[in-house]
Amino acid sequence: MALKKRGKTWHTHFFVDGQRFRQSLETSDWREAQAKEKTLIAAAKAGKLSASSEDFARLIFEDAAEKYLLGRLPELAESSQKKERQLLVKPKEYFRGKRLRTIEAEDVIGFRQSRIADGVGPAIINMEIGVIRRMLKRAKRWGTLAEDIRPLRQPRSIGRAMSLEDKLRLLSTAGANPEWENARLAMTLALCTTMRGVEIKNLRWRDVDLFRQSLTVRRSKTEAGLRSIPINEDAHGAILELRERAQGFDGTAPEDFLFPACEHGHIDPKRPMKSWRTAWRRMTQLIQCPACRTSQGPGETCRNVECGSPIQGVKSPLAGLRFHDLRHHAITELAESQASDSTIMALAGHVSRKMLEHYSHIRQDAKREAVNVLSARVPKRPGTKGYDTNNDTKPAQGEQVPLYVVENMVGTRRLELLTSTVSKKLKRVSY
Repeated sequence: MALKKRGKTWHTHFFVDGQRFRQSLETSDWREAQAKEKTLIAAAKAGKLSASSEDFARLIFEDAAEKYLLGRLPELAESSQKKERQLLVKPKEYFRGKRLRTIEAEDVIGFRQSRIADGVGPAIINMEIGVIRRMLKRAKRWGTLAEDIRPLRQPRSIGRAMSLEDKLRLLSTAGANPEWENARLAMTLALCTTMRGVEIKNLRWRDVDLFRQSLTVRRSKTEAGLRSIPINEDAHGAILELRERAQGFDGTAPEDFLFPACEHGHIDPKRPMKSWRTAWRRMTQLIQCPACRTSQGPGETCRNVECGSPIQGVKSPLAGLRFHDLRHHAITELAESQASDSTIMALAGHVSRKMLEHYSHIRQDAKREAVNVLSARVPKRPGTKGYDTNNDTKPAQGEQVPLYVVENMVGTRRLELLTSTVSKKLKRVSY
């Protein structure tokens, strides 16, 4: 091993098991360079440093990000690739021009603080840090930073279950615009089957059994999501509507999708629809003018020319409702219907009780109805005043001894011998 100074910066050059390692130590201090060299040699001997990782670590962040994404292509689905690329947008801006091997824990913490200052939520920040972590792991750099970086605590709120009024409002709004047809039909299937959006988008006609009235989920988020789901009357009606629509463009072959792709007016039943996000947002953001009751999207003033009332403060009760919340709502309704846990998990595709509790949102009304059967008052027996001995065994003047007292003492079949005291009392008991 050898330390060499080039300009004002120390560099190391050493061999481990016949493999050569050369690297800048990014310091002009000789003692610090010695310590860094020892760390690198130890990492190389432990198999945590390789020539390929060193090449990757030398890249500036934006070039390393592109190389990282190319390496992930065989591992990720198209939607996950898109998500990874989006999560790298802000890190690429923050670390622009900085080489991976020079990134320290303070740099990552600084990036996190900048995102917090921008008002970004902890869930997004944790996902962005996750991409950075995977890149630094490939560069064999994360091990030196991991102890100083912990995930941000995320809120425990994991979904939303609608009230009955909100559900009725959503069902009524969904049919208000023919352009929202895909979102409306997908919503019906989600509410009636607990299916995820990705499961609905990938349904093919081969997965639909109208004779047995069931759906087969062949593509899901997890293996537990692969399941068969019976369909009720509402889901059956939505499927028949999709079938009738598909006949118009010859899209009813077994391999065709129920929700086919449509671009520039051309329908391709061999490819699934990517998203109904725009229709869903417009549907859930629809408001009514307080003055004239005209339905419209959010804005400054009412679109009714004759009205023109300000509506900038008006917000839909459904605003912010995600499509995935329909799954939360469906599972909540199943839980409130007294369906068994095993039945709910079979329908929803869960693998554990913990995951079931994660999705179940028992509403306040259901909780209140359940606790109404509880009481802190002392229950009273017929004809008695309490639990004390006198009230249970000594009748009031002119009253008969209750039959249940004798039964408690000797049994209803009189298998025990009667004592004199009990015999006297039995004479006063009328059967």
